[in-house]
Order: sequence, then C-alpha cells, then structure tokens
Amino acid sequence: MFPLRNNAQGPPSPGYYPSSRIGSIGFNQGFRNLWGPQHQKLDQGALTIWLDRSSGSGFKSLNPYSSGYFGAAIKLQSGYTAGVITSLYVRKIHILFFVDDVPIRRYPRKSDDTFPMRPMWVYGSIWDASSWATENGKYKADYNYQPFVGKYNNFKISGCNANGAASCRPASGSPSDSSGLSRQQYTSMAWVQRNYKVYDYCGDPQRNHKLTPEC
Repeated sequence: MFPLRNNAQGPPSPGYYPSSRIGSIGFNQGFRNLWGPQHQKLDQGALTIWLDRSSGSGFKSLNPYSSGYFGAAIKLQSGYTAGVITSLYVRKIHILFFVDDVPIRRYPRKSDDTFPMRPMWVYGSIWDASSWATENGKYKADYNYQPFVGKYNNFKISGCNANGAASCRPASGSPSDSSGLSRQQYTSMAWVQRNYKVYDYCGDPQRNHKLTPEC
C-alpha cells in the first residue's frame, strides 16, 4: 500500500520515463469487459467502472502476452473509500510497478515457483475487498458513499503477444532494456518505499509465505 501523504515532497527523478515512449490506445483497442457490464461506461475510448451494493466490474486484455509494458491513467474516487480496490494488474508474470513513471515495487523472477513462464493477461477492476484490505477488515466499505467510481484512459500496451514471433521486443521499463532498473530508478524507488509504504504482504506475519514464494 502506498497512500498519498500531503506533507511528503516528491521523489527524486527516476531519470527515465517509459510511458512517454508508448502511444495511447482506446479501451476497445486492447480490452473487453470481463464481468459487471452494467457497471461499465465507455466514452470516446475512456472507461468508467463503478461499485455499489449490487456489483463491481472488471475488464481483461484482448490478448495474452509473454512480456511487455502496460499502463493507464487512473482516477480514483476521493473521500472515504476504505475497502474498495481499484486496480490495473497482470496475471502470471508482473515484475516492475510504476506510478507516474516512478518505480515503486520490483519482484524479480527467482524461479518457476515465483513467476512461471506462462502467458499473462492484463486486468482492471473495482471491487469490495473489505474482508482483508484494511487491517483484516477493520474498516468496511461504506455504501452510504456509493457508487464508488474509477476512471481509466490513456491505455498503453507495448507487449509481445504470447502467440507471436519470438523475436518481439516490447518497450522496457528501464533505460538498459532489461528487467532491472538503473541506479537512479532504484534511488527513486527506495525513496517512495521509505516515505509512502505502510503495508507489504511479504512482511505480514499472518500470511502463509509458502504461498508467496516471491517474498
């Protein structure tokens, strides 16, 4: 978890901005509805999804990928949103996470037990995670504030289709075109983790870490 702290200064420059190297696409060019279609609205390539008592909503990429860079501009609802998860993520292989081009988390692939070499899909969703997301459910989603709304636009996909040519080379998150980070990127990531990180499931003693080999 990385909540915004109003009194914190910005991180040092990462020195490299991968999102600026990739053009944006509309939602329908790269994604489709996965669940909760009645809680999705599409307007000129931008997507709005929302959560209320009846349902949330989710979407999925049209294609599976073997590697790549994936992103979107996401606007979260302001005010009380405890227990509500608004996300963009990949399944099977996600290694580097960026917010505004600043790396905030890195999971190296140590073995097939951590990230098996399988095709990955890109997902987004909004849903009620009250049972675990806030100190094991201490703070519940309050539906007096419904609907909880998430807005997505400027979708970016620079990936190698899992069924495509082996010679494909997607955009990299680092200037060295590798899975690692530059020294300047590591410095900015360390700053973010010192100043913003309040929870890391790898350090949670209540979790069974046999199920999280990446830790």
